[in-house]
Amino acid sequence: MTAEDRRLTSPQSVTRVIRILEALCTADGPVSLADLSRLLDTPKSSLAALLRGLTDADILLVADGSYRLGPGAFGLGSALMVARRRIQSSDLVREGMRRLADRSGETVLFAVHDEGEDSMTYIDTIESHNAIRFAVSAGDRRPLYCTAGGRILLATRPEEETRRYIERLRPERLTDQTEVAKRKLVDALETARTEGVAQTIDEMAEGVTGTASVIRNADGSVIGALIVAAPSSRSQDRLAELTQIVRAEAAAISRTLGHRTAKES
Repeated sequence: MTAEDRRLTSPQSVTRVIRILEALCTADGPVSLADLSRLLDTPKSSLAALLRGLTDADILLVADGSYRLGPGAFGLGSALMVARRRIQSSDLVREGMRRLADRSGETVLFAVHDEGEDSMTYIDTIESHNAIRFAVSAGDRRPLYCTAGGRILLATRPEEETRRYIERLRPERLTDQTEVAKRKLVDALETARTEGVAQTIDEMAEGVTGTASVIRNADGSVIGALIVAAPSSRSQDRLAELTQIVRAEAAAISRTLGHRTAKES
């Protein structure tokens, strides 16, 4: 990493980027570099590279030496609003996660599909109290094809979108049990779509069984996957039980968020 890279990724630079965006959000019109320097009490030389990077990313637009918010900033704002609505539901989701953790005795995770990516990210976790347990950190990302959470998220996407995913997929064999045959992956997704739950055994990592179902909002849209992750050695005699309780708890959380099935409507 060059000295320039270190300077642009320093905590101080992150703070300055935030302050730049705040200043432009409250401005009545475009703001010049000199005015930004004065408003932020920061040398122009310290702002110039940051402004150039924000402009390259379409976060800002520049004309006649003055800056204003660009389309990237408004797209980010829309994404933040979606995230805010999700966070407002997070207490209800976590309450359900606690119930499932108590009922299963295993680690419970909540994951979301990374927008525009072929991956998912764990955004909340409740670890099992067992000495031998599955552990993962919020923010960790996983592929879709070989995880229970990824498969159920894929299974609830439009079929055309799922078809395109399978076409571009180049699956890697992460363990001896990882399914890499596309035809079998399509069958697994169809089963998950029909049953409302996906289950993988030793596919992402040796010795880990995952069971997942989706949580839906009031409008029926999927907000994420509820997952029980357990040591395979402790799961083999209770696969059907895990399937039932994960599916039931995901449905219960969805109801608290206002989702109703056709039978309940």
